[in-house]
Amino acid sequence: MALEDKEADRKAALDYHEFPRPGKLEVRATKPMTTSRDLSRAYSPGVAEACAEIAADPGSATRFTAKRNLVAVISNGSAVLGLGNIGARASKPVMEGKAVLFKKFAGIDCFDIEVEESDPAALADLVCRLEPTFGAVNLEDIKAPDCFEVERICRRRMDIPVFHDDQHGTAIVVAAAARNALHLAEKDPADIRIVGIGAGAAGVACLNMLTKLGVPNRNITVFDKAGVLHQGRTDLSPEQMVFANAPEDATPESALAGADMFLGLSGPGLLPKEAVARMADNPIIFALANPVPEIMPDAAREAAPNAMIATGRSDFPNQVNNVLCFPFIFRGALDVEASDINDEMKLACVEAIASLARQTTSAEVGAAYEGEKLVFGPDYLIPKPFDPKLLPTIAVAVAEAAMNSGVARRKIDLAEYRRGLEAQVFKSSLMMRGVFEAARLSKRRIVFAEGEDERVLRAAQAMIEDSVDSPVLVGRPDVIRARIERAGLRLVPGRDVDIVNPESDDRYKEYWQTYHSAMMRRGVTPDLAKAVMRTNTTMIAAVMVHRGDADSMICGTFGQYLWHLNYVRQMLETDSLTPAGALSLVILEDGSLFVADTHIHIEQTGETLARTVIAAARHVRRFGIAPKIALCSGSQFGNLDSPSGRVMRSALKILDASDRDFEYEGEMHTDAALDPEIRERLLPDNRLSGRANVLIYANTDAAGAARNLLKSAMGGIEVGPILMGMGNRAHIVTPGVTPRGLLNIAALAGADVSTYG
Repeated sequence: MALEDKEADRKAALDYHEFPRPGKLEVRATKPMTTSRDLSRAYSPGVAEACAEIAADPGSATRFTAKRNLVAVISNGSAVLGLGNIGARASKPVMEGKAVLFKKFAGIDCFDIEVEESDPAALADLVCRLEPTFGAVNLEDIKAPDCFEVERICRRRMDIPVFHDDQHGTAIVVAAAARNALHLAEKDPADIRIVGIGAGAAGVACLNMLTKLGVPNRNITVFDKAGVLHQGRTDLSPEQMVFANAPEDATPESALAGADMFLGLSGPGLLPKEAVARMADNPIIFALANPVPEIMPDAAREAAPNAMIATGRSDFPNQVNNVLCFPFIFRGALDVEASDINDEMKLACVEAIASLARQTTSAEVGAAYEGEKLVFGPDYLIPKPFDPKLLPTIAVAVAEAAMNSGVARRKIDLAEYRRGLEAQVFKSSLMMRGVFEAARLSKRRIVFAEGEDERVLRAAQAMIEDSVDSPVLVGRPDVIRARIERAGLRLVPGRDVDIVNPESDDRYKEYWQTYHSAMMRRGVTPDLAKAVMRTNTTMIAAVMVHRGDADSMICGTFGQYLWHLNYVRQMLETDSLTPAGALSLVILEDGSLFVADTHIHIEQTGETLARTVIAAARHVRRFGIAPKIALCSGSQFGNLDSPSGRVMRSALKILDASDRDFEYEGEMHTDAALDPEIRERLLPDNRLSGRANVLIYANTDAAGAARNLLKSAMGGIEVGPILMGMGNRAHIVTPGVTPRGLLNIAALAGADVSTYG
């Protein structure tokens, strides 16, 4: 890297930490603090009630304070990665960074605490005295062997989890990678021989964890700066002496001959290519020194082409990164109020990480690591840090292990716990739960018009794993197979999914004749019908639903919404089934809103608007929500004779002509819909109770603007658009749809047509 590039990177890193405000953390209130009443509850006199409860029952601190979700990240800065003993003050950016990772990946709050104390007993005493404040302690960047003593004292004296991440976090991720590497190499842990270079905190912890996987202690040879660990050494800690198995004349070169695994947590370039070449077949090489490993992966691969290699670097496959472990193991431990993080919990974490790598990678991971082939194998032994499945998979496994091993003070329903965690990482999960459960009651064939799109393939994979519906893909089989392989999916055409090939399909003649029969009086000739059935995948899907070869169709991953709608209407619209509007659910941090009509009626009439309102009420109930519908306009309860106001008033007359089993009111501004106090001032005793949850607009411009503002400015997650009025036979997404968005729409399409219109 050029000198000017290094300086630019350095300045960018410093600017990141300094601007727009110094540091990476802040503290925010979680309760209202806007009135004197709030203040009296947060502090004096109301706070005394919580204090009295905790004084009477110390365990209730987790009910009335943030203790259950608060971790201390503590260091004396004596062994900061890549920097050494830089002291407590200089380690603060690292500890802040650790706290940020806790919050980002697991929603855990942290205080970083940097302590100027080099005596391990004194440091441990200080940590122990902090127990009333925290639910757990993460020790960080404390040099060996001091870290062993600090953790040993704290775990003995404290009744909350104490976890030295440099040791155990590294060990858990290494063990998970080794577990999968041994699986691929078809080697039994009991039969392998390991050579390690590096006997510090991380090295010793990794070896301990590998023995818990079944590797015999006698099969492990370890070297440090002073040479091989052997029984004659007097400079070793008790933790290091456990691995002092070798003769004192052993060398790394001799020990590596025939060895199955190399574990390096030492320094750059300490593993020669020649030594790798003398290792056993399919060697496992974990060269974890940072930033320069003991051997570069290309050199190791040259010496042993079948080697499975991991490093600590993000620019090579199989990065051993503690972030795969520590946020999630703490999440599980905190949520059951564990008194310790024991071996059972660590091993559960190992298995959870390893098993996740063996599963199909999620669409979110594919998007975050675009261009990488994320398929279980030698170059994908462990998951990526941004895999959203890490939180529910690991935290649930750890919580279960804590309860089973007797260190959990709080029992939880694991199924409900998993659903709650999934709702944290997949914002639509909680809202969609009822829809998915309804979809599981009926097995339906759902055809995707753009079956070659990778997002569609990922959604189809998720359907196979999570539902009983059967996906059908319209597309060229060779293209679909190639993209399945590229994405690392496990879909098997013909077994998991059916494919309709536009270029060559046995049903081609039947399909073009069906289309021609429906459209021959609308200018479609036989030749045009044949051409359409070769090129228009939306029409192919619509014909399939029309003929009963599929129950519902999904299209729209490219192109214009109304273009797709035209073809859907040609084949599927009837006297009783006609589009009533497009409804979008936007999930926000403080609740959810439905918006319609975002796509169908460019300008509404009173009749179409009333039908949109009725259809929206029906669909909102699918989510288990009682609809409260606001007819939004530039006019406010008749104060303007505007086009939108006239349409709203016309729709209200139609709605009022019959008894309705849902709340609705209009016409009003959007702020009046969302703020009951404003609405009450303008029209006391109006028909809406509380905040509206459905916003209906008089044209697609207004509805689309509201939808886009909620998504872009408020960070909302969209489910939809839902095509209302078509008997659940067709849904049209938009080009920005994600694989999870497609899965959500597929769940909506998966409900029985007799239940929802």
